[in-house]
Amino acid sequence: MKTSRRSLNRAVILGLLIFLHSGLSACAAPKPVEVKPVLGLPQGTDSFPWWNDSIFYEVFVRSFYDSDGDGIGDLKGLIEKLDYLNDGDPHTNSDLGVSGLWLMPVHPASSYHGYDVTDYFQINPDYGTIEDFQRLLQEAHRRGMRVLIDLVLNHTSSQHPWFIASQEPNSPYRDWYVWSETEPRGSGWYAGDHGYYLGIFDDGMPDLNYRNPAVDAQMLDVARFWLEEVGVDGFRLDAAKHIVEEGTILSHSASNHAWLAHFRSYVVNLKPEMLILGEVWDNSVAVSQYLNGDELHLAFDFDLAQAILSSVRVGSAEALERILARDLKLFPTGQFASFLSNHDQDRTMLVVGDDLAKARLAAGLLLTLPGVPFLYYGEEIGMVGKKPDEWIRTPMQWSSGANAGFTAGVPWEMVNPDYPQKNVEAQLADNNSLLSAYRALIRLRQRHAALRVGETLLVQTSDPAGFAFLRFTPDEVVLVVINLGKQALPDVRLDLSEGPLLGKLRVARLYSSAAQQRGTIRPPQVNSSGGFDEYRFPLELPGNSIFVLQLLPEG
Repeated sequence: MKTSRRSLNRAVILGLLIFLHSGLSACAAPKPVEVKPVLGLPQGTDSFPWWNDSIFYEVFVRSFYDSDGDGIGDLKGLIEKLDYLNDGDPHTNSDLGVSGLWLMPVHPASSYHGYDVTDYFQINPDYGTIEDFQRLLQEAHRRGMRVLIDLVLNHTSSQHPWFIASQEPNSPYRDWYVWSETEPRGSGWYAGDHGYYLGIFDDGMPDLNYRNPAVDAQMLDVARFWLEEVGVDGFRLDAAKHIVEEGTILSHSASNHAWLAHFRSYVVNLKPEMLILGEVWDNSVAVSQYLNGDELHLAFDFDLAQAILSSVRVGSAEALERILARDLKLFPTGQFASFLSNHDQDRTMLVVGDDLAKARLAAGLLLTLPGVPFLYYGEEIGMVGKKPDEWIRTPMQWSSGANAGFTAGVPWEMVNPDYPQKNVEAQLADNNSLLSAYRALIRLRQRHAALRVGETLLVQTSDPAGFAFLRFTPDEVVLVVINLGKQALPDVRLDLSEGPLLGKLRVARLYSSAAQQRGTIRPPQVNSSGGFDEYRFPLELPGNSIFVLQLLPEG
């Protein structure tokens, strides 16, 4: 339904312009926060950037933890729960172990989700203050965690003062948005008081006009503010393929690519170690065009996420092998963001049919495959959720107590009814829980550089349900063997025509999702090309199981 808007009188416009020209420039300037090294992890292993040594956790602040009983999660609540994510002590194993946070929008906005911003220089009052955000940064950095924030550059809220002012034809803000006096053909155009404006996503989210130098300068200053004056470690750019349109070309325009290169040059000059993560929701071929060295540092691999869940769900490696083989050629080594689900998609546990073994297997794939892993809050305890969006963004399930331990008040959104069984408190006490599997797999990745930054070779298996791959650096080789099917595989044979192996080998077990099986694991015999032929895996592979083995020189 379109929203009617009244014309602004001169007094209102004058007031808005006074606010825009003086109010924004008067923003408080918080002190920069020093980023400490990630505790217990090397930074930039083998000359890779720091993010390849990281595992990120996506947080919807509104749904994470409520500190004051108003039913809405907040920054103070997130600070209270940081020890669950990372306690700062690399010698403990009770925390989840992630080393980065991605916060969904924290700015004031018209909607609960925050993707329609009304002020880029403040914190949503539902969440707290700039000072609260600074404290979050300080506490996260003290634990060795870096913090990314969602930066919505493509559009603002229709309630943003810039857009309200732009509706007046003679306003200096008219050209801050994409307006047309006549109704254009195609979707995404909406009637305003004096013409039609572009809003690719919704009539409440009008697109900014980056062909206007004033818009470009303003949004660069937004980035500068959060990097220099607040101290964030980088941005997740929402809708990165849409930021600059060219007429009817609303995504992937040449101007869009050029602007992202311009943006990167600017922000990296301000803070060389910062990260630009992009949401380019498209196939891997299109995504890879943004990772050519001068635009995004990382972008989400949507095809790989779908392939992982599809293969786990149906019990066949075909889709995963095909997509991974292609993506290994498309992307620079490890320079993509891997994930299972996010705030726009049905939750992982729902997709795999509420099957614990399959959810554990999906986690194993995410945390042993190449890429920089991103977890969606609650994924590690198997929270379920199916669209509409509010139902995949429900409150975090901390305990079996009232409101899942999320709030002492009335939660902003109903808590999932399965919280008495699925919650952090219960799973921390259960060594066989999904949470325990995530903690073990995260620590496995942290300990082994081959899993973080290693090259990847696909290994052929003799069964369609079998999936195997090699991760390796000059100093380490790891073999991952998986049974995607429900039925046990007693006799799986593995082939790698060429590889990095030399001489006689021995095997060390690093991880298994199955019950521990006794016996020495016979290593593969290395062929003349550094691979192996008809290697009969010496253990039965139970249904939905993963084995992670280290291949070491004998002796």
